[in-house]
Amino acid sequence: MTKDDRRPVYFLSDSTGITAETLGNTLLTQFPANHFDRITVPFITTADQARSVVKSIDGVAASGPQPIVFSTAVNNDIRHILATCKGIVVDLIGMHVGQLEQAMGIPASGEPGRAHGLGNAARYQSRMAAVEYAMEHDDGQSLRALEKAQVILVAPSRCGKTPTTMYLALQHGIFAANFPLVDEDFEREGLPKPLRPFVSKCFGLSSNPLRLSQIRTERRSGSPYASLRQCGFELRSAEQLYVSHRIPYLNSATVSVEEMAATILQRMNIKH
Repeated sequence: MTKDDRRPVYFLSDSTGITAETLGNTLLTQFPANHFDRITVPFITTADQARSVVKSIDGVAASGPQPIVFSTAVNNDIRHILATCKGIVVDLIGMHVGQLEQAMGIPASGEPGRAHGLGNAARYQSRMAAVEYAMEHDDGQSLRALEKAQVILVAPSRCGKTPTTMYLALQHGIFAANFPLVDEDFEREGLPKPLRPFVSKCFGLSSNPLRLSQIRTERRSGSPYASLRQCGFELRSAEQLYVSHRIPYLNSATVSVEEMAATILQRMNIKH
């Protein structure tokens, strides 16, 4: 096959499939010139289901490029059945379980669903509480209990505040609020009054004018809000505000939510 052909990629799991997708897609980023058709099959919990998935993969393999198969199944029987398919199988769990069993001196449990399920009830509940907090404190809607925030994202509109706070909450259980910067804040040239007691918790986001204008145009085409001039003014003013108050910040224009979250946790020294 040529690099222009779309190769089928399967993410198989006896749980949600999130780990298979995350690890598999991370590996695939090392091959940017290739194109992939991605199929996720979660909750493969019986031998019959596993055999059905193998039959489907074998059918695809018979009529086109050999599929790549990423598997995070932890059940031995299911793993062995999936390994018989005619795809190129990358067993993301099985290749390491044996090493850990030897190191620990005990066999692995083989129970699916530990990574993203309710296996750790306390951690799950903390993440749900963090999500509720992020929703309540999105875009400055509520100023209640701001002292509970571990980080407050500050930025002009459409710089990525909401998806980043939600990711921090859902993925890491971080209590994150976000607060918009508007023209009135730039005219005062000071930090908005509700944030002043919590400046040490603030983290700023910026962007580049062209990118921000493109995003805002999708929302309000032809408006002053989306104009390149307005976007440039707001971003310059926001960065001046961050610098004057010693608020750390990053440019979100070409950075993923995952990368932004990791940077915020590191630079704010937030443990999770």
